Amino acid sequence: MNGNDTPRDPGSAYKYLVLTVLLIVYLFNYLDRQLVSILAEPIKRDLGLTDTQLGLVTGFVFALFYTTFGVPVAWLADRKRRTTIVAVACGLWSGFTAVCGLATNFIQLALARVGVGIGEAGGVPPSYSILSDYFPPKQRGLAMGLYSLGIPLGTFAGGLYGTWAAQHYGWRVAFFGLAIPGVLIAILLPLLVREPKRGGLDAGTTEHVAPVKLGTVIGDFVKSASLVLVALGCSLSAVVGYSLMSWSPAFLMRVQGATLADIGSLYSPLIGISVAIGIVGSGYICDKLGSSNPRAYPLVPAVAFVLAFPLYLMAVSAKDWHTSVMLLAIPQGLTFMYLAPAVAVIQNLVPPERRSTASAMLLFVLNLLAVGCGPLYVGAVSDWALAEYGNESLRIALYALIPFFVLGIGCNLAAARSLSRRK
Repeated sequence: MNGNDTPRDPGSAYKYLVLTVLLIVYLFNYLDRQLVSILAEPIKRDLGLTDTQLGLVTGFVFALFYTTFGVPVAWLADRKRRTTIVAVACGLWSGFTAVCGLATNFIQLALARVGVGIGEAGGVPPSYSILSDYFPPKQRGLAMGLYSLGIPLGTFAGGLYGTWAAQHYGWRVAFFGLAIPGVLIAILLPLLVREPKRGGLDAGTTEHVAPVKLGTVIGDFVKSASLVLVALGCSLSAVVGYSLMSWSPAFLMRVQGATLADIGSLYSPLIGISVAIGIVGSGYICDKLGSSNPRAYPLVPAVAFVLAFPLYLMAVSAKDWHTSVMLLAIPQGLTFMYLAPAVAVIQNLVPPERRSTASAMLLFVLNLLAVGCGPLYVGAVSDWALAEYGNESLRIALYALIPFFVLGIGCNLAAARSLSRRK
């Protein structure tokens, strides 16, 4: 069967096989991305980095190239075979993850992270588009939620694997060890996942659509108030989620006295489970409520952030790491309830031939603000407060995330209002 001959209804078993394969790819995508944060303290000591430099390599340097390359690669995926693009991307980021283990200074580590970012640019947007052609609109929130389990599973696996490998073999070997399975998955993916027909599950779509210029797709996205507000609400919410995920291990170890083993045995499993429940739960809830009320998609994360705020304050204020971990578990999951709803909105509002590019636009804003600026912002505030507060400066820096709770809630409410006017 060739790439465009996939039947209109591939069957539940096969579409969930596709979902599982792409989920595994995303797991390694996020594991490779998160490993620097998990091993931040030993990397900092070995390479003599500042918190600002850590914020750059865990966030801004990666995100700058991830977002820059993400849109044109996704535009290509809207025209070419998406499964091949995802496979090549997986092999590329896996190779550069191994290169991270060779770094002996900040510049070398930053350049290796550039390579990881370029590779990962071809992973998620084409996968969103593939899944949208295997799952109908009424199931896309849950499908995107299940696919996005790559984030908590990558966090959980990264914590267990990274801490174990670093303790027994050193942090460099931890990076080397991820390259082999990543390359193997890249080889197997095109053999397991058939390229689906674009728009085959969407009413009113035609098989052959004239190619659309990249500038046209970007312009139409920017002109849509609903798409822009969903992207901003998602991204401002993500600043909190990604910053907490990037800096919590360092906070628990440096300020609260936890060990690397504690991070792997308690923090990573709890946070992984919490984020998993938040992502899948939000997708399921939005599928149930969104069919009759599209405002549900941004309202769910808005409510989640309201509930998360007091628990986040208590977690950062706690005086011991056990209490902080237990309190962090719930708000960390709540702060990731923006992702599945936002992706589902994009996939449902945008024509099939533009979905990869539109997803990349969403991820462009999300990763530039959240992954790029969030960890860097926290690291810079920590360095600024270091002279006065010592190790407590990182606690002060985490308090500096408070404004983003307010901004995230406000933009999601504005997005809900905009979606209610689209009928």
